[in-house]
Amino acid sequence: MVMKSNPAHNKNILIFLLSSIGLIVLPHVYHLHFALFGFFCLLLVWRFIGIWKPGRLPKGPALLLLTLCGLVILYTQHKGILGRDGGTSLFVIALGLKLMEIKNERDLYLINYLAFIVAASQFLYEQSILMAAYILFVCCVLLATLVFINSYAAQTSTSLKKATLIIAQAIPMAVAVFILFPRVEAPKWLLFDDDHQTKMGLSDSMEPGSITDLGASDELVFRVKFTGAIPPPHLRYWRGPVLTHTDGKKWTQASNLAQQPVLAPPIFSGTPYQYTLLIEPQNKNWVFALDMPAKFSQSVRQNANYQLLTTDDLKQRTEYQLTSYASYNTGASTGNEIQQARQLPATPTYRLKQLVTQLHGFDSVPEHFIKQLLNHFRQEDFHYTLTPPLMEQNPVETFLFETRYGFCSHYASAFVTLMRVANIPARVVTGYQGGELNPVGQFLEIRQAQAHAWVEVWLDKQGWVRFDPTAAIAPERIEKNIDINRLVAGGLINYVSPSETTQAAFLWLKQTRQLWRNADYNWQRWVINYNSVNQSTFLSSFGIADFKAMVYWMGAIIAIITAILSIFLFYQRPKPTDRTLLVYNRFLKKLAKAGLSKRAGEGARDFAERVKVNIPEQAASIEQITTAFIDLRYGRKPTSEGLKQLDRLIALFKV
Repeated sequence: MVMKSNPAHNKNILIFLLSSIGLIVLPHVYHLHFALFGFFCLLLVWRFIGIWKPGRLPKGPALLLLTLCGLVILYTQHKGILGRDGGTSLFVIALGLKLMEIKNERDLYLINYLAFIVAASQFLYEQSILMAAYILFVCCVLLATLVFINSYAAQTSTSLKKATLIIAQAIPMAVAVFILFPRVEAPKWLLFDDDHQTKMGLSDSMEPGSITDLGASDELVFRVKFTGAIPPPHLRYWRGPVLTHTDGKKWTQASNLAQQPVLAPPIFSGTPYQYTLLIEPQNKNWVFALDMPAKFSQSVRQNANYQLLTTDDLKQRTEYQLTSYASYNTGASTGNEIQQARQLPATPTYRLKQLVTQLHGFDSVPEHFIKQLLNHFRQEDFHYTLTPPLMEQNPVETFLFETRYGFCSHYASAFVTLMRVANIPARVVTGYQGGELNPVGQFLEIRQAQAHAWVEVWLDKQGWVRFDPTAAIAPERIEKNIDINRLVAGGLINYVSPSETTQAAFLWLKQTRQLWRNADYNWQRWVINYNSVNQSTFLSSFGIADFKAMVYWMGAIIAIITAILSIFLFYQRPKPTDRTLLVYNRFLKKLAKAGLSKRAGEGARDFAERVKVNIPEQAASIEQITTAFIDLRYGRKPTSEGLKQLDRLIALFKV
């Protein structure tokens, strides 16, 4: 019987295991506190040193002190062990401390299984394709470590190949279970509230410069895929909070309208736009729909400002099926709503009244005054910029009469203020405008850079009508996506016409980025967002409509995959897995070429005696090789050094 030495003392196994753990914990550098990650790195480096200098490893009181230090760091950073961050940190610290007391094979298994948990915890932070591929790779390395532990004298490459084969065989079954196993949504009380998972974006208030802060952000907000025609850029207004009240600087929502349900839906006409909206995690309950939404899911409601709100947990990606119309009439409005839309923080100043008078705001119909005001923005010396001057006092008047440099929030607030001075109900609407089309996947990407503010004016027999004063001064902001145009308009860069080579390089990079974003979009929709609703929709297209059918199909597919794998394993040619035997077979092949083949049932010693008679000049080498092989193959304490010695003897042997 072959007796293996303790794997916990094998340097190659320890190096392989510690390297695997380093790869597993590495992505958590972005999520764990610096002190926690640094403490783990200290433990890992310490354990690496212990491979060659075991006496340097902590024991007894020193190990207890390290454990207490880990607990203190954990508590001071998270005030507990619950939640995503606290739980992940606990597992990482436990993994690092366990490395300090590797004594036997059981410890290696425990560390390996704990490392699998730490690897899976990475998905609590990031679920991209690249991260999934990385986690699959590190899990393959972990599995190879188990193979290494259980295969004495195996090579690293051999262990990795075997682990890769095992994972490749498991993937078809995993895909079948993922698609067909009933999706059970976790109850909300079971989900830990981690604020770091949410993303900051558009606010429920506005003051000059607030949207400007988002103008340079490339952070994704949501993606939209239309069933039919995609609306042109000038119709891509994604409705968010409606701001009615102002103190002269800051605009906020009217709480009663934001909480009340819509009294009567608008009257829609024209072309309906049907689309799927995949919204990124956020800390609000807003659903940004194409203006104006007509149909939406049951978990979504519409308030009195026609903004969509949801009861879903938007701290994770959520998908909605919506229908909107670009042509609509909101009809009559309540007296309270009209009164709030005429509110001013104080009596209008002389300059404001004079400008309204000049533009015939007091002596003409609202439509004429609106036209005059838009022409005023176009014809006077107004400028659109991302970097307007600071306007702390009377921002509206400072913008209109002094600086005349502003962003969409400046134009919207000034427009609404002048409307109200003329006693015309008006309000600010915030949201997003535009969206970059991905021609590969035919979907729109809306980012924080497209944050926008526009105006709604109440007109008799038409209801709330949208006007965008930004379009009057910077039509390229509405008609085109903000990229080079945004930077040039803001004075952030000077535009220089690129060479043909540079243009070709940019085109290639753009196409590559579009391909990647399309892959990421489909990954998020069909893998990450594959919940019970999407599963039901997907499977029903194949005629799988109920729970019993799902179970039957899953069982049948798993049985087929199992049968195929069984046939493959049964009929494949057996290969020697013993490393010692593989090396000895090279010796046999050399002798076979000289016409000296080992007979069936002939022992290694008998074969060696017969060969020595035929080639007596190599008798000493044959005796050395045979003795080394027998010691490794049937000895009580085989070593990797002995295997290397056998390999060298056979390499030097010549017939």
